[in-house]
Amino acid sequence: MPHPLPPTAKMPPARIADPASGAPFLLTPGPLTTSAEVKRAMLRDWGSWDDDFRAMTAEMRQRLLAIAGDRGDYDCVPMQGSGSFCVEAMLGSFVPRDGKVLVLANGAYGLRAAQTLAYLGRGCSLIDKGDYLPPRGAEVSAALAADPAITHVLAIHCETSSGILNPLAEIAEVTAQAGRELLVDSMSAFGALPLDVTEIQVEAFVSSANKCIEGVPGFGFVIARKSTLAAAKGNSHSLALDLYAQWQVMNTTGQWRFTPPTHAVAAFLTALRAHEAEGGASARLARYTNNRDIVVAGMRAIGFETLLDDAWLSPIIVTFFCPADPAFDFARFYAAMKARGFIIYPGKLTVAESFRIGCIGQMDGDIMLRAAAAEALAELDVRSAAPPEAAKAARAQLVA
Repeated sequence: MPHPLPPTAKMPPARIADPASGAPFLLTPGPLTTSAEVKRAMLRDWGSWDDDFRAMTAEMRQRLLAIAGDRGDYDCVPMQGSGSFCVEAMLGSFVPRDGKVLVLANGAYGLRAAQTLAYLGRGCSLIDKGDYLPPRGAEVSAALAADPAITHVLAIHCETSSGILNPLAEIAEVTAQAGRELLVDSMSAFGALPLDVTEIQVEAFVSSANKCIEGVPGFGFVIARKSTLAAAKGNSHSLALDLYAQWQVMNTTGQWRFTPPTHAVAAFLTALRAHEAEGGASARLARYTNNRDIVVAGMRAIGFETLLDDAWLSPIIVTFFCPADPAFDFARFYAAMKARGFIIYPGKLTVAESFRIGCIGQMDGDIMLRAAAAEALAELDVRSAAPPEAAKAARAQLVA
């Protein structure tokens, strides 16, 4: 018989991010909970061709290059749309029509990149590690040695469908040794997890405004070698997603080619200044890591188990198995968590039912302490948060 859950601790209600609207905290990998200052930055309208807005765009690009550690070899090209727009822009602009990409997948976003390449008509080879395992340098090296047609490797920095932090430095090293070019989806990682272009040999990477910098949705950005951008002329399949053309226009006129998300840019610039004031990427990583450690300890204390061993847990988002208890229903659990001031994320695993709790955004340890789910489970009359045996057996496949 499963042991009953420990008694629910008496705690005051969770704070609400915006008391006026009653908005709950977003425990997601983005969009995420933003500061009041970021929200206020969107209250003014900006002319997209105005000198003030062009100066904002220039400052934003320079600040992002500084976070990446650039010393003059790279440039930053913002692109309208969600993160997936930027990934498609990077692949369509930097991979030649006769190029071939080795995609390293261990979740939904690596698989989406492979699907994108199929739409673009670019060659693709796939290493699919499933839900649990990171791609390792030795197997990347072997795949590159076996197929000289591969021109590029695409790695996901943090795969948020599982919460796994992939060994980017290891992948970059073997890619460079093989003379191939590395492209990185750092959508949910850049701004907190280390990605210094002077330490990791990368041709280009993408991220988004509404992730670790803590802005709002509306655009992403590509940081790429200037030589890679210059060589991209004529590669793109798309008028709107042509990074070379966007780069040329921005550097010539200071303007975006097509209507920019002005309010999102204003919010993002405010977020970038706050990022610097907090202490940069290292300080943000420390806060997010503390958030993760608190929520993982709290959830494990009431019987939940994480998908991943501690070695692979990212400070961005954590995947938990759904309880085997027949009283557990995710839709009701989600509603109970929302009623307590927290929006969580459904799972994307193929091998087991799961859900995810994000650790990023305008949250600290005090807020994460309140996110443990004991009250929600008690409302559902769930007596054990232990996962099914099959889920634990699948997790046992994870190797260090």
